[in-house]
Amino acid sequence: MAIAAAIILPIGLLFLLSGLIINFIQALLFILVRPCSKNMYRRINKEVTELLWLELIWLFDWWANVKVELYTDQETYGLMGKEHALVISNHRSDIDWLVGWVIAQVLGWSMWFSGYISLERSWAKDENTLKSGFQQLNDFHQPFWLAVFVEGTRFTHTKLLAAQEYATSAGLPIPRNVLIPRTKGFVAAVSHLRSFVPAIYNITLAIPKDKPRPTLLRMLRGCSSVVHVRVERRLMHELPEDESGIAQWCKDVFVVKDTLLDRHLVTGTFGDQECQDIGRPKKSLLVVICWSCFLFFSAIKFFEWCPFSWGGVVFCAVFLVLVLVLMQILIVFSKSEKSIAPKVPSPNTLEENLLPA
Repeated sequence: MAIAAAIILPIGLLFLLSGLIINFIQALLFILVRPCSKNMYRRINKEVTELLWLELIWLFDWWANVKVELYTDQETYGLMGKEHALVISNHRSDIDWLVGWVIAQVLGWSMWFSGYISLERSWAKDENTLKSGFQQLNDFHQPFWLAVFVEGTRFTHTKLLAAQEYATSAGLPIPRNVLIPRTKGFVAAVSHLRSFVPAIYNITLAIPKDKPRPTLLRMLRGCSSVVHVRVERRLMHELPEDESGIAQWCKDVFVVKDTLLDRHLVTGTFGDQECQDIGRPKKSLLVVICWSCFLFFSAIKFFEWCPFSWGGVVFCAVFLVLVLVLMQILIVFSKSEKSIAPKVPSPNTLEENLLPA
């Protein structure tokens, strides 16, 4: 417990304190800049938000040294991060979204200020939210990725058994490495975005069988791993026009994805694509060093200014315990085993998560 606290506490403090500062800056931008120019607000907010979220990229790239091996063709690699794209991916672990951030090179209030689309996992409640969110992206000039995890929940053996039971009863191809996609959110995304989003990035994530699966807790402990990512770029205009055709396209993609993962289990690679070296960008390392120095010297000045009192000591102790508890809660709720499994996997149930990256 002492070792875990010694690791988690300083990282938690760094993220919490810097997050509060970033949220305050974002609030000012929202009040002062956004009414004058939405585009200018988005440009500035992107740079400000990166100062917070690059800390997680640092945790992934530098602290835990999780290596991402990216398999894609040279043309797709050259376009990544330079165009709008809708991203669909299998959902293998609790940090799949972070892998997307790493290859894209890029909580709470920070997400809201950045235009994240928050869902309640109920189509009746989420349909209008999705439409409104998609319309706001129409005049988003900076390149964005909108990620849709169409499986609706993270992959576990228990959920796979449930998906196989449903596939058998419904006469569908029986999955082995993925769950059955839920297509309503994907269909809505394609229908609303196809006029200004040129491409879909079909991402397949796999962990080599001789490597441990990366989790948030393992990352905090500095444990390394390897993630293989295959990216296939598909043109949006190639998709069918009708909703049933779009839904079937998505299902077919996951059948192919299942076969790719079968092959990966045998060969340990996505050998049909060229492996691109994305390295470890130094920007996240620089951001963490700057934040650490700023907060350290701010703390020194604070204690120099604030006279010693037992009340202050108690306040600091309670604050540190609160940070530790919050980090433990985050770790527990991020585990795949803790995520909610659907009672009966239904392709018509909306449980996708949509995040602009």
